[in-house]
Parts: sequence; structure tokens; C-alpha cells
Amino acid sequence: MARYTGPQTKIARKFGEAIFGDDKSFEKRNYPPGQHGLAKKRGKKSEYAIQLMEKQKAKYTYGILEKQFRNLYKKAAAARGVTGEVLIQLCESRLDNVVFRMGIAPSRRAARQVVSHRHITVNGELVNIPSYQLKPGDKVAVREKSKTLEIIERSLSNSSAVYEWITWNTETLEGTFVSVPQRLQIPENIKEQLIVELYNK
Repeated sequence: MARYTGPQTKIARKFGEAIFGDDKSFEKRNYPPGQHGLAKKRGKKSEYAIQLMEKQKAKYTYGILEKQFRNLYKKAAAARGVTGEVLIQLCESRLDNVVFRMGIAPSRRAARQVVSHRHITVNGELVNIPSYQLKPGDKVAVREKSKTLEIIERSLSNSSAVYEWITWNTETLEGTFVSVPQRLQIPENIKEQLIVELYNK
């Protein structure tokens, strides 16, 4: 299955929240897509359907395909700690997500492209794998030749979010993945326990 590249607003409407970030189109039509989107009577979802929706929301939010996501879940289940929290922490530790969090790219989709097009270094080495798992202390930077790219300059100038678990130097265009974020430090509205319950069926 190929990665989803279609309209993001349609997916956001499906979940009832702007999972891809600010979306003016979603604000105008924040009801489910389709001809029955505005209908008040909608069938009650089963427990399985609710769990599946939560998994799909997490996959779309982080831009991860099913096989990758299942592998992350297996890794989380084998690790120490609460499986659901570890799963979200693994998603947040991906290089494309950290590039997005640092403000180098305006969205995770754009961050994946920036990484795969060889614009990012980790500890001084070029890394073009969006799913690369960062470790505490890793240095993430914009490659010297890429510092004047319009998409990066524009994204950094519009970025205002601050996260306790990463640092960013606007002078050198380099940041540090200080630590794996705690669940309370992750702003995503994902009920990870539902995902765990789904995989445990």
C-alpha cells in the first residue's frame, strides 16, 4: 500500500479534528465527509471500530504505514514501560517528526521530504531515512548547502512552538534531541490504550 498523499482536510474531517495542523478548510466544514456528513443520526460505533479509528488517526498523524506501525508496536510491547506510551514515544523519536517539531519543516509530510532529499544531518552525518530513530543527545542540523532553501527558511521564520525535550539554535540551524518526551509533553490527542487493546485482540 502506498503512502496517503490525497486531501488532508478530508481525513481530518473523518476524525473530527485537525490532525495535520492548522487547516482553514477543516474549520469551515468540521463535520464528517460524504453526503450524510451533516446528518445528526449516525450509527453507534462498535468497540472495534473505535479502536481501529484511533490506530488510523495515529498512523495518519505520524505518516506511518501499517507494517511500520505494527513493527513499532512490537518494539514498544517488548520494551519496559507502558506499551501505549512507549509506542507514542517511538513515533515522536523518528527523525521526520523531530525535524517537524524543530520547525525545520511546516508539516510531517514536508519533513519526510526534507529528510529524504538529503537536507538533514544527524551528528554530522547525512541521514535520508525519515524513520531513523533518534537517541537522547543526537544533534540534528540542516546541511550547510541546504540552509538557504526557501521551504526551510520560511518554516523556521513561522515556527514558534517550544518543546522541553528538544533544543534549537537559530544561528547554526542545529538542534539537540535532548530526551525521549514524556507522554504529558506530547500534544497529540491520541488514546494510545485503544491501539494497544486493538493489537491485543
